[in-house]
Amino acid sequence: MSLESPIRPPTRWHTVLRDAGTVYSVNGLIGFIFAATGPVAVILAVGTRGGLSESDLASWVFGSFFLNGLVTLLFCWLYRQPLAFFWTIPGTVLVGPALGHLSFPQVIGAFVATGVLMLLLGLSGWVRRAMAMVPMPIVMGMVAGVFLRFGLDLVRALHEDAAIAVPMVLAFLLLNAWHAAGRRMPPLLGALLVGAIAVALSGRFAPEMSAAAVLARPNLYLPQWSLQAMIELVLPLAITVLVVQNGQGVAVLKAVGHEAPINAVTLACGIASMVTAFVGTVSTCLTGPTNAIIAASGERERHYTGGLVVGALALAFGLLSPLFTRLMLATPPAFIATLAGLAMLRVLQTAFVTSFGGRFTLGALVTFLVTVADITILNIGAAFWGLVAGCLVSWLLERPDFGTLGKG
Repeated sequence: MSLESPIRPPTRWHTVLRDAGTVYSVNGLIGFIFAATGPVAVILAVGTRGGLSESDLASWVFGSFFLNGLVTLLFCWLYRQPLAFFWTIPGTVLVGPALGHLSFPQVIGAFVATGVLMLLLGLSGWVRRAMAMVPMPIVMGMVAGVFLRFGLDLVRALHEDAAIAVPMVLAFLLLNAWHAAGRRMPPLLGALLVGAIAVALSGRFAPEMSAAAVLARPNLYLPQWSLQAMIELVLPLAITVLVVQNGQGVAVLKAVGHEAPINAVTLACGIASMVTAFVGTVSTCLTGPTNAIIAASGERERHYTGGLVVGALALAFGLLSPLFTRLMLATPPAFIATLAGLAMLRVLQTAFVTSFGGRFTLGALVTFLVTVADITILNIGAAFWGLVAGCLVSWLLERPDFGTLGKG
């Protein structure tokens, strides 16, 4: 066992009360708002395109927030670091095409298998080595390929429903350009609020509310074991969690002086992924953007209190997941498409820069093209074949680049 030990002496309530402060609570609130806006729109966009019901989506959101909120509270308490856990956004996008030819229980079976794989890696202590041996440009070529549709949907929304999409994009751009205002109002939140006003003025928002659509009653699913789903989803999902998401989360924490317990985090992602899978939620990860916001200011030793705020708010949001799901689904399609597209812009930009900014560029290009083509071979989706094709091309034509793996 190579798990990192929790901090000693253990955290007590009086320690939390001593370390808490306005700046950490505000950072925690902003970090939570980020997770509860654009990323939720991504879930709804992927799920509705994949034919999931409102009940399925509400259950997915419940697991994303309530169950991962419990993990967040536990890890922030045990390790006294800002360790916020949510769900893999790239993994969510990967699931979209799979739902076109796999049943939801088969996809859930892949979620469980991914959790088992991460559990074993966390216990083995091989995580750092495995992360170092994956060609990141090729992985990000796949990510760019699966995220591209969100950028295209954003452009289409501007054309098809300008009354909703244009004000949202203008608010987002203004808050990004006007830094003083952007610090007070996160651009994505500003876009959401402006979009909500535009939707209200359009007269196209009339959700059917009932008492049953307020508090969470998560579905419990029985996974189905499909070799096709395992081949198509397990390895790409594990890579997006361990390399893309956890790698980003560890990096942003290290930049401000935190040493994240990588093996324990991987173990937690594995266990949480297995548990959340049974309510229909994609794999758990250590989030990068939310942790970056939590640790953006204040004293390093007190950042964990912002993580506790995120965890507590996530519990409340998860308990009210049917309400928020119904409200968002009742909006015009352009609202969700625009919000999801804006949330993905920076991620898509980073994916392209990482893919084509240095090594493995040809392999990354091949991966991107195969993924965007979205052709299923042997009933296995394009994201998997993109990774295979990209690695093969790089091995044949960019072999010297493999000698740099693990060297930064």
